Amino acid sequence: MAAYENCYWMSADGLKLHYRLYPGDPSLPPVLCLPGLTRNARDYDALAARLAGRRQVIAVDFRGRGRSEYAKDPMTYVPATYVADVQALLGERAITRFVAIGTSLGGIVTMLLAQAGAGIAAALLNDVGPEIDPAGISRIRGYVGKGSSCPTWMHAARNLADAHGDVYPDWQIEEWLAMAKRVYRLNSGGRIVLDYDLKIAEPFRTPGNETGPDMWAALSALRSTPVLVVRGGRSDVLAQPVAERMVAALDEAELMTLPGVGHAPTLAEHALHGPIDRLLERAQA
Repeated sequence: MAAYENCYWMSADGLKLHYRLYPGDPSLPPVLCLPGLTRNARDYDALAARLAGRRQVIAVDFRGRGRSEYAKDPMTYVPATYVADVQALLGERAITRFVAIGTSLGGIVTMLLAQAGAGIAAALLNDVGPEIDPAGISRIRGYVGKGSSCPTWMHAARNLADAHGDVYPDWQIEEWLAMAKRVYRLNSGGRIVLDYDLKIAEPFRTPGNETGPDMWAALSALRSTPVLVVRGGRSDVLAQPVAERMVAALDEAELMTLPGVGHAPTLAEHALHGPIDRLLERAQA
């Protein structure tokens, strides 16, 4: 695990929000990592470890996840609010240019940040695009917000393997155990529980709250920006034709499809090391 500092910032509506700050060259645009719907900053530790010393990495816990406070109003668990929260962080740290890495929901936030005029030097959109496959939406709605608890980490790992084995069909129990440590937390009663506010499901169950009003317009804001589109070959969220349309709509885009992986790639896959490094090189200035 790479060394990092736990840092906090305040949202406009008074929530104390958390991010991990991994040290790196302050003269280069930092890497801002934005996680998926039910995930948190821990998802990016392997990537941050690989970039250690080269780039500052800021891995965010969106409101209601990880060490960030839970919202009093669950209807603030929507992309527009996450964008405002990230803009507050960028303002507090005086960040004017950065590399955005967004997985699933984090990719939606990345596109909306670009549309809002954020200084994105390069972007990685991980298994998400302007159109989300209805099959993926249905599957996610089927599990998000449903609480579960486990007596041991091994139980949690086996639960994940049973529920998501088709996403990572080649994983062994060690990999599921590592994921369990990223997805769950130990509560005060000694049980292992999901590390997010179950109320994030409330707005997500309402059609239209998953993204923004016109995500193709949001994507077009990245037209002249170096972009890496990553797709899991087994993804039920980002369809191959949509991924190809994304690359065609952008001037400096590369598509990397990982066979045998569903939604979403972890970004620790060896096959992604070269493409991610190339993306960062294009964002040097």
